[in-house]
Amino acid sequence: MTSLDTGFSQARHWLRAHPLAFDAGLALAVLACMVTGSFADPHGSPNGPTFGDRTPDATSVLLMVLGAAALVPRRRDPLAVLAFTGSVTLVELITDDRPAPVAMSAVIALYTVASRTDRPTTWRVGLLTMGVLSGAAMLFGPTPWYAQENLGVFAWAGMAAAAGDAVRSRRAFVDAIRERAERAERTRDEEARRRVAEERLRIARDLHDVVAHHIALVNVQAGVASHVMDKRPDQAKEALAHVREASRSALNELRATVGLLRQSGDPEAPTEPAPGLGVLDELLATFRNAGLPVELARADGDAGLPAAVDLAAYRIIQEALTNVQKHAGPDAKAEVSVIRVGRTVEITVLDNGAPQQAEPADTGGHGLIGMRERVTALRGTLTAAPRYGGGFRVQAILPATARTGEDA
Repeated sequence: MTSLDTGFSQARHWLRAHPLAFDAGLALAVLACMVTGSFADPHGSPNGPTFGDRTPDATSVLLMVLGAAALVPRRRDPLAVLAFTGSVTLVELITDDRPAPVAMSAVIALYTVASRTDRPTTWRVGLLTMGVLSGAAMLFGPTPWYAQENLGVFAWAGMAAAAGDAVRSRRAFVDAIRERAERAERTRDEEARRRVAEERLRIARDLHDVVAHHIALVNVQAGVASHVMDKRPDQAKEALAHVREASRSALNELRATVGLLRQSGDPEAPTEPAPGLGVLDELLATFRNAGLPVELARADGDAGLPAAVDLAAYRIIQEALTNVQKHAGPDAKAEVSVIRVGRTVEITVLDNGAPQQAEPADTGGHGLIGMRERVTALRGTLTAAPRYGGGFRVQAILPATARTGEDA
């Protein structure tokens, strides 16, 4: 049974790949049916049809051959094939007192037209074909107009048109389903690529924030240690201790961030929570140890923030103070405020240093860009501009509720 199914499947695929061969075989089968039917006489005896009592003449045989041969290119130009087979059928119905069933070729041609054109064309061409062939059979046939063979021409033509239209509709339905499936697949691929790009951007921002902050601290403390190494070794040791602590913290945060790139089966996935305002004092202590005076004012209450907002607030303060450390000058001071206002939280970082360039053109920095992307992703607002009289001001207003609208 499996071998038989395999054979049918292979034959079907071969015929689909060679439609002209299929149409040639169909034409031979139709010719055989027409020739066989031409030997039958529906009124041969009072008891019913007889076979072999009549023989088709040469004209009928020629018309049957022409009608069958016209079916070979039926896919290429179905309307022309229908017109030709319909004309051959009309000639047979008008000229022969006992016409051969040449109408079979016109029925196949009408089915092809219906299956390969639209419905309005099928209606127009089908009604015209049924009317012309049925009218010719009723007017020129040897039997009364109401004879069943005359009505049979009408019925067979109508069934051919209906069957072809049904096949066309099913083919269009399958094509529509396939197109929707392909479009859905493309949409899923595009969504996956978009999510991957967003995740890469988020990880890049985290890496930038971590590296910029800790490397700036290491650079400052290393410079202090180098400067006081000979005269004040105790202070140099303290600076080197801060360097070691900053580098250890940088490595830990880098390990946690890069750990997000692990596959699900990789061992030892990071378990430490992402930094947030809960460890803000530790963050400010690193800047104070690096020589930047920082004052903190908080009025955000005890209610927690959504994880994304909490992380964004921490990173914004970290990046803003890093910019102060790098660009505001040696005597700069900074002020940080975190205030809860209704359903928002306001993060403000001020400094009184020299006018700074937030993103110097020659360094290719992305600090402000990263902050702005974080805030935009959370549907907040960010302003960063020099202060009147000197210094710089960074303020971010973030939603203090989750995106569902519920308080965190």
